[in-house]
Amino acid sequence: MDVKNLEALTEYQTDSVVSKTITGKKNGTVTLFAFDKGQGLSEHTAPFDAMVYIADGEAKITLDGTHSDIKKGEFVILPANIPHAVFAKEKFKMMLVMIKGTD
Repeated sequence: MDVKNLEALTEYQTDSVVSKTITGKKNGTVTLFAFDKGQGLSEHTAPFDAMVYIADGEAKITLDGTHSDIKKGEFVILPANIPHAVFAKEKFKMMLVMIKGTD
């Protein structure tokens, strides 16, 4: 067993978004991100449901036009094919878990 510290796996970089894929399989991925203040991901959709867990800081997440402030220790589920965006209100780190379901 290889235990890791989520916050220590990515480092902030000035004016940047840093990403690190922890695992990538055909049925899903786990990716860590570190956003500098003011950085973000523009509105987009994804073919999988996604869970965003905030490991540090605070983000504004928009889902289908509705904004929510999400802080360290909180998470949100983003349904597949619904427009969403992420914005760093301050520096923040997140873990993105995308799972391809078989309905």
